[in-house]
Amino acid sequence: MTAPPPLATDALIIGAGPGALFLVFELGLQGLRAQVLDVLPQAGGQARQLYADTPIYDIPGLPRCTGRELTERLLAQAAPFAPAFHFDQLVSGLAWDESQARWRVGTHRGLRFAARAVFIATGVGAFLPRLPKVEGLEALLGTQVLAETPPAPALGGQRVVVLGDGDEALDGATALALRDADRPASVTLAHRRDAFSASADAVARMRAACAQGRLRFATGQITGWSAGAAARLAALELTPPDGPAEWLPADALLVLQGLSPRLGPLANWGLAMQRKQLSVDTATFACGAPGLYAIGDAIGYPGKRKLILSAFHEAALAAFGAAEYLAGQKLPLEYSTSSARLHRLLGVEHPG
Repeated sequence: MTAPPPLATDALIIGAGPGALFLVFELGLQGLRAQVLDVLPQAGGQARQLYADTPIYDIPGLPRCTGRELTERLLAQAAPFAPAFHFDQLVSGLAWDESQARWRVGTHRGLRFAARAVFIATGVGAFLPRLPKVEGLEALLGTQVLAETPPAPALGGQRVVVLGDGDEALDGATALALRDADRPASVTLAHRRDAFSASADAVARMRAACAQGRLRFATGQITGWSAGAAARLAALELTPPDGPAEWLPADALLVLQGLSPRLGPLANWGLAMQRKQLSVDTATFACGAPGLYAIGDAIGYPGKRKLILSAFHEAALAAFGAAEYLAGQKLPLEYSTSSARLHRLLGVEHPG
């Protein structure tokens, strides 16, 4: 079976946080449509993941907004340029193809891109679930290993193991176990010990579901897994603090014990870095190779401040830098207040 050709694009953005979303807009003003990759299941990055309902007070022109509201506003602003988003995608490779003058980018799910310009906007790293330290589990991330509870029908009839000790894990496991429709075949909550960081109410609900026989709680740590047909997850090895290990039949593992940022493959791409941050030219935010740019918390330079508004500034200069690199010449500065070209791109209608 022949693999499909890579998706060709002028601009590929790795990351979908606020800086990346504004970069979509700035690239659009330059006539460049962007493809956007992110390891998370939705846009917004750290702002949405950590501050979804927390007020942010230092966004220009917005005296107060939450991470969720900021994400929605940025998506609306970028909408005229129809960006293509690819979520649950962890970039696994980045290489320059000299013969085609393109960046070749691949993901752990098999997506491939051929991009004239690549923009790294990964923030402090890819926000990944705190997986058990078991070889091979990460390859199942997004299919059978999940960082959030999917819509109801997705787990119907499946054997589900939930990992975690907070409210999200306990309430998630309890809700799954007590479903009337689309109920899993079994639900097991696993944690290394019989003590939780969850609220007393969440613990009480979980124990009540266990008493009804709808939910099982098991102490121990996941130390292995076994594959069934087509290398799919079939069982998880649970090793308790004392006593022999047991195997939990499992079609799905919900890892609900928080997310942590990791540099991941970025650290292996051979890019110039200092203190785990990419080095850039602050005139264009290029990072040492043709058509390669970086913005946001992934970069470091003298005077750098890790603020969302700084990422907006960096996005604008990176978009101008890339547009001129791709055009092979200096481009005139146009203003959205008066440029007919920009108005056409934005879909601005003029009376008469």
